[in-house]
Amino acid sequence: MGDRFSMIKLDNYKPLRDLVFSAMREAILNGRLKPGERLMEVQMAEEMGVSRTPVREAIRKLELEGLVVMVPRKGAYVAGLTLKDVADVFEIRGSLEGLAAALAAERITDEEIKNLDRVLKDISSAGEKGDIETIIKKDVEFHQVLFKSSRNERLAQIINNLKEQIDRFRAQSFNNPARLKSVILEHKRILDAIKQGDTENAEKLAKEHIYEVEYNVMNMLRKQMDFEEEPL
Repeated sequence: MGDRFSMIKLDNYKPLRDLVFSAMREAILNGRLKPGERLMEVQMAEEMGVSRTPVREAIRKLELEGLVVMVPRKGAYVAGLTLKDVADVFEIRGSLEGLAAALAAERITDEEIKNLDRVLKDISSAGEKGDIETIIKKDVEFHQVLFKSSRNERLAQIINNLKEQIDRFRAQSFNNPARLKSVILEHKRILDAIKQGDTENAEKLAKEHIYEVEYNVMNMLRKQMDFEEEPL
């Protein structure tokens, strides 16, 4: 259990409570803290080398983000999701990411195209090495550059908020080599459409990419839970 967190290192620019919050949030999104897992303040404080106060504050903030739920007389738990919750999020994401890709096809800069090309090469290289951590980091970077190139900050913010609700399953999905190859190809097709300024195809391919992600995540979750429509 002790490998979920590293000891918190003080940062002159960030309050301790923010560092603890970031560490706990990352642990949830990366799957080190599992859905339904109880959050023990004393244990986590010891793992991070801090007092209980910043841990307690972080839990409250995570509750506001929907990543933690408080159960009366029982304590705090990592928030679960039902398969319906996941499907609902992907349904919205498909439309919004399609819109972002369409806008990017109209508004992207040459420098952003170069960045996206570089990121795809980095993902491919990391895939050959089996470096899942780098793959995840670069996949996030690809989508962030794409959202930025839409030139619509509100849209990018909404998509990111939705992504965070299911990004805790990202690492597990990338452990499938066949899926990784498909993701790289899907990204390349989206980028090619954007380079050509083809808004309609860029939107279509982006939606299809999200639907493929949904299909794989849903199948993975069904296998993990061995039943449907129950809290994850």
